[in-house]
Amino acid sequence: MHVTVRLRDGLPSLRRKGEYAVLLGCFEKARERFGVRLVQYSVQKNHLHLLVEAKGHQALSRGMQGLMIRMAKGLNRFWSHKGRVFADRFHDRVLKTPREVRNALVYVLHNAKKHGLRMKLGMDYFSSGAWFEGWKESFTLHGHARKACSEAKTWLLSVGWRKRGLLSLWEQPRSKNPYHRSIATVKPSSLHA
Repeated sequence: MHVTVRLRDGLPSLRRKGEYAVLLGCFEKARERFGVRLVQYSVQKNHLHLLVEAKGHQALSRGMQGLMIRMAKGLNRFWSHKGRVFADRFHDRVLKTPREVRNALVYVLHNAKKHGLRMKLGMDYFSSGAWFEGWKESFTLHGHARKACSEAKTWLLSVGWRKRGLLSLWEQPRSKNPYHRSIATVKPSSLHA
């Protein structure tokens, strides 16, 4: 499933070192709880994209509720803030085909490009892309944060999507609906480090 969670307006950006460290800690503690497995993520300024495996909608609801409570408490403590952190409940979409999963992987791992952010070597450091094993290109990242997600166990998210081809560091989502559109590729020479 592709899950999106949005912050309330007026809160600080999540794409800062301290906020990201709080979220990584929450991801590590909740990555395989209540029948939900966090497999990939992308942290943006005011929202998160997650790819998760769940044993059903009830498990997804319980797991996401636990993760969102954990994140809200951690961020409130870090910000010395009280009150709601998230705008509303999470939004989810079930992914049913290898094409949908591959497009969702591109959408999540390259979501910063969709928002106009530049990334060194095509990699978003505020995503799980550093540990993703489906890149066409090989690379080495030094000093990157710890791994905070689990290995995929479902056929679609571990093997099935690969039938549509490995991901490139230079791909980027083309539209708001990542499940049906093709993916554009940007040549490395057209991006700035």
